[in-house]
Amino acid sequence: MWQQDYTPIAGSIGWSALAAAFPIFVLLYLLGVKRKPAWVAALSGLAAAAVVAVAEYGMPVDKALSATAYGAANGLFPIGWVVFTAILLYRITLETGKFEIVKDSVGNLSRDRRLQALLIAFAFGAFIEGAAGFGTPVAVAAAMLAGLGFSPFYAAGICLLANTAPVAFGSIGTPLITLNRITGLPIGQLSAGVGRICAPVSLIVPAYLILVMGGWKALKGVLPAAILCGVAFAGTQFAVSNFVGAELTDILSSLAAIGSLIVLFKVWHPKDSFDLEGTTPQAPSKDHGAGEVFMAWLPYLLLVALVLVWAAIKPKLDARNVVVEWPGLHNQIQRMPPIVKAASGYEAKYIFNWLSAAGTACLLAAMLSALLLGMSLKRFGRVFTATVKQLLLPELTIATVLGLAFLMNYSGATTTLGLAFAATGALFPFFSALLGWLGVFLTGSDTSANALFGNLQVVTAKALDLNPILMAASNSSGGVMGKMISLQSVAVAAAATGMRAADESKLFRFTLGHSILLASVLGLIVVFYAYVMPGWAP
Repeated sequence: MWQQDYTPIAGSIGWSALAAAFPIFVLLYLLGVKRKPAWVAALSGLAAAAVVAVAEYGMPVDKALSATAYGAANGLFPIGWVVFTAILLYRITLETGKFEIVKDSVGNLSRDRRLQALLIAFAFGAFIEGAAGFGTPVAVAAAMLAGLGFSPFYAAGICLLANTAPVAFGSIGTPLITLNRITGLPIGQLSAGVGRICAPVSLIVPAYLILVMGGWKALKGVLPAAILCGVAFAGTQFAVSNFVGAELTDILSSLAAIGSLIVLFKVWHPKDSFDLEGTTPQAPSKDHGAGEVFMAWLPYLLLVALVLVWAAIKPKLDARNVVVEWPGLHNQIQRMPPIVKAASGYEAKYIFNWLSAAGTACLLAAMLSALLLGMSLKRFGRVFTATVKQLLLPELTIATVLGLAFLMNYSGATTTLGLAFAATGALFPFFSALLGWLGVFLTGSDTSANALFGNLQVVTAKALDLNPILMAASNSSGGVMGKMISLQSVAVAAAATGMRAADESKLFRFTLGHSILLASVLGLIVVFYAYVMPGWAP
């Protein structure tokens, strides 16, 4: 039984944190400075993490290898599985020619690229996040924007920026359900806390998207749509999270945003024109009969329906899960206080949820779509093979990034970084949100970040006489802004749009500044609740 040591270098949290951060520095340097493809940066970061784990933390080599393999397995399934099936579904719509009708139907609502981004990237993406999560919204929405003529870079970048507001309530509230289980705090209060932190930012994200696309001039032309979209989503998010619960927050908020935009498009159109760099000129939209439009949208309607059904019957589907106690790792490592109340074994159970995974619902939607759209088995096989080839490097990136994240978790390096944030004293409410941001950057998942740092947030809050519910909610809220820069998300967006591997580093640099800025805004909101208006916090 190997015990984690969170201050392996001279008993110093500062020096130990610098060593723990070395793999992150490697990632940032290769992506941000050397502009290497994501898979190269991920493999290099994994190598650096292995050196730190073994040489600095004293982690046995066999356990380091086992932790890496465990993470890679989680990367390939269920995350990589979702990405593969979502892209397969999209390619079926292309192969059958139905996506041209989808394009025309969206174009008939609005041919303005700004409004298309609000409708597809923000509102529809939020709905998919609420129903499925785990990479599905970026994969689906980015592929749709690319099909509509957006450049691969902007399609990916816009969807990464948009997939922030709904993340904390994604996959029928899974991140908050996990936070509740880790901390023992009431899920209703956690949901209310996250809603009160995230709603002010959700209010401005639609406008922020347009600002990023074209500056104030671009935003001015569609300001009514950006305001309406933000108010509809944020208002519903606040109300549902506070008075209904976490599970339906994203779904109801996104439906409010979609409905409000569609109604607006019927009575209002921007007076100015807008050209987004790299977009393909839109051909005149054709009118299609209701039956044609329905059949064109059928793959996505099936996806939505099946994902919702999967969520409703998830307990029954989970009964078919295959649970494997990961060899050489499960309960072979002891986690130590203060990350846990008392020394305890670190579980490593791989859950092969082959039936309940959102990717399986997406695969069924793809197969039913191929059948109902008249695609032959031979054509389906050709599309399937092409999708496999397209996703080889992105799947490698996802597996490597999760291997890196799990290695840092099981070696204790991630906890060292968390403890360094916790040592900030009175500034902790601000850095509490950044701790969640760091967790999602490393793991690619708000759920994983809550499992990793949720209890640390509560322990630190009690030690500093802060509101533990607010700090735990801050972890999940701050994490939403780490989603856009996690290499897992970058790989998903790049794969969905067919982006060149060389452009992945450009995409990372594009999202990095926005991620830091928005995470800092969330940190300031938490500070406001902690010190200025503590009575407003749950």
